[in-house]
Amino acid sequence: MKLCIPITASSNAEARKKIQQGLALAPILELRIDGIPHPDLKGFLSRRKGEILVTNRMREEGGRFSGSERERVDLLKKAVALGCNYVDLELRTSRELRSQLKNEIAAHKGRTRLILSYHNLTKTPGIQGLRKKLEEGQKAGADIVKIVPLARGMEDNLKVLSLIPMARKQGMVIIAFCMGALGKISRVMAPLLGSYLTYVSLSKGQESAPGQLTVGEMKRITQILKAS
Repeated sequence: MKLCIPITASSNAEARKKIQQGLALAPILELRIDGIPHPDLKGFLSRRKGEILVTNRMREEGGRFSGSERERVDLLKKAVALGCNYVDLELRTSRELRSQLKNEIAAHKGRTRLILSYHNLTKTPGIQGLRKKLEEGQKAGADIVKIVPLARGMEDNLKVLSLIPMARKQGMVIIAFCMGALGKISRVMAPLLGSYLTYVSLSKGQESAPGQLTVGEMKRITQILKAS
């Protein structure tokens, strides 16, 4: 089970402190720069001892970035140039800006893996709609496709989790689970089915999305499952 801790902060100093804490607990951190004015990407990435996933989430999918779309993607391009391990870009981003980011990755010999993501903050679409998003991500050239809607019923977890074996049969790398209180079980099940990552918070109150378990809770659940 590969754990990823999202780092949300409102300043560079706060982010640096949380990065140090997070790297002691998980092999991958998601650095959410959308809430940090003038993020010190060079500083964050030069001192890392683990893998860093850089995300500059758009407001439409739960982020806090207030600049233009071009400025938003330019920061991700800078992260690629500085050698981050992953960048996460929303699938709904314009084709032109997606292409620019892919070109930046190619220019640096593909050392950064591209996650193309889809988040739905209000519901879980039907299975056909979810499969369409999976196909869109694949066709758009994602190294990893991420699909995360909000669970409004327990059955929504089954819809989303069914994407994981489907994607793996096609040789795709996928991250898929549900947000929200009803989606917690999918955060546990997803990595067991082969989801590339599962996201956990540093502690209570530091969740980057609703329904996120803490790193301590996820590790205890994993221990219980292994012991049974």
